[in-house]
Amino acid sequence: MSNVALGAASIDGGLYTWITDLAQRAPHTVNVLVSYGTDYGLFLFAILMALCWWRARRGTAAEMAKVLAGPLVVTLVYVANDTVKALFDEARPCRTLHTVTVAMCPGVTDWSFPSNHAAIAAAAAVALIRCAPRLGRIAVPAALLMAFSRIWVGAHYPHDVLAGLAIGVVVARPLLPLARHATPAVDRLRTTRLRALVAAR
Repeated sequence: MSNVALGAASIDGGLYTWITDLAQRAPHTVNVLVSYGTDYGLFLFAILMALCWWRARRGTAAEMAKVLAGPLVVTLVYVANDTVKALFDEARPCRTLHTVTVAMCPGVTDWSFPSNHAAIAAAAAVALIRCAPRLGRIAVPAALLMAFSRIWVGAHYPHDVLAGLAIGVVVARPLLPLARHATPAVDRLRTTRLRALVAAR
């Protein structure tokens, strides 16, 4: 067992095993729902972003620029988080602690710290708050539930998901305001498209 794995377990391994033991005692239906949520929950954020785009399509170029920046920023957050993950090479707790988990343990080289799911969910929530606060009220608790589900199914330590959430917020917040610089380009694109539609008639 590596020093990194030992250090990770000493941080909150006890809390991790308490949560995974609780999951083992939970009704089967609960674990099925959590498993589906942790596997497919990121699609919710994609749907919310699509709704943002649908609402902004008739708005100003600045509003559309903010909406289009969301998926790009989420992608950049994923790259940043995955880079940090490669630096630490922290073994998954389901391998280090040999506990029974709801989900199958990921591969040996699929590192644990920080959580990609949590980082992506947090970045998406920040983007949604910026472009549509009402949708953000859905996205924020959904991101927190996504993060917790990663512990519940046994894929991550608590500190993995907390770090993922932090990276998602810290990286996304300063990047999203830069979308205003794309406003002229969006405006030109809209003008060009409108002219093309008029010419086609």
